[in-house]
Amino acid sequence: MAGFAELGLSSWLVEQCRQMGLKQPTPVQLGCIPAILEGRDCLGCAKTGSGKTAAFVLPILQKLSEDPYGIFCLVLTPTRELAYQIAEQFRVLGKPLGLKDCIIVGGMATNQPFFWEAQAPVRTVEQLDQRYLLVPEKVKDAYLVHLIQNFQDEHEDWSIIIFTNTCKTCQILCMMLRKFNFPTVALHSMMKQKERFAALAKFKSSIYRILIATDVASRGLDIPTVQVVINHNTPGLPKIYIHRVGRTARAGRQGQAITLVTQYDIHLVHAIEEQIKKKLEEFPVEEAQVLQILTQVNVVRRECEIKLEAANFDEKKEINKRKQMILEGKDPDLEAKRKAELAKIKQKNRRFKEKVEQTLQRQKASRTDRRGRPPRARPEASLSLAPAQGPA
Repeated sequence: MAGFAELGLSSWLVEQCRQMGLKQPTPVQLGCIPAILEGRDCLGCAKTGSGKTAAFVLPILQKLSEDPYGIFCLVLTPTRELAYQIAEQFRVLGKPLGLKDCIIVGGMATNQPFFWEAQAPVRTVEQLDQRYLLVPEKVKDAYLVHLIQNFQDEHEDWSIIIFTNTCKTCQILCMMLRKFNFPTVALHSMMKQKERFAALAKFKSSIYRILIATDVASRGLDIPTVQVVINHNTPGLPKIYIHRVGRTARAGRQGQAITLVTQYDIHLVHAIEEQIKKKLEEFPVEEAQVLQILTQVNVVRRECEIKLEAANFDEKKEINKRKQMILEGKDPDLEAKRKAELAKIKQKNRRFKEKVEQTLQRQKASRTDRRGRPPRARPEASLSLAPAQGPA
């Protein structure tokens, strides 16, 4: 396999790679670095943890070193956290240049790029142990507490990410786990940016071993110490599942992903298995131990919900939504009116559909009823035959 020098990178960049522990280029780096150095537009697609960031950072730094002048590069990312992580990569690899960076919120850009994609479809990595745990919806939190307690008892130095589907659930679970003395920190879009960066920094530095997050943390974050990912809810789309579990088992390391599956999520699991071409195995749990803590967990959860309601969390969420709409150039009141009108149309269509179904059911029942009745008895025709009389 070709080394970084054979890809056309300067000796100082090869040395920076060595210091970072990057010994050999990954497939996405082999595919993209030469094309970018040639000045071609490039789009790379590969598994999580496969070195996509370095695939564009290295050739950009090479070109910048040849003519270090002015604003040279703009990088667009799906999340702010990923923007800060990429900036850190630029700083470390570009240290000999005295690189300066500025993190901003970008827009959109379009072009006709050269496209490089891994030969295999984007799936989960082989080093990832993927499990599911079938649980009733109402006892899901008790199973979560039990799982975390077992992991903490057996591996106190492990870091765990727990993914949830809403900001409110994320905040409640963080409050609840802290009540059980687990070192927990939350990360979701309802937090101020300063709070989000602080939470992520504390988790990366292992001050807190448990991060509860929404999908804001599912894209691109590279935290080597993460050994376990737990999906508190089954992701609605396979690609979300792949992004979430990709926070562990990165760069050839081992990792484990456990998804809590309720009776309503079976079809979602089947869709995930079809996408990743792998069957999830059941994670063994002692149900009796879960039942022992069930009441306590439910009580603590309810206490946290009450406390969060008193803090007007839902009201703050609504205010944040309005702010976001204004930033996007939308009128919040007009959008609310449109949403209400759309809800009315959907309700009207639903009622019409229900009426049609009821009519069809009545017609079907009526036909079935007619077929089930015995046929009506017809009056028998009587024929009187008189003997023929001859002529008198």
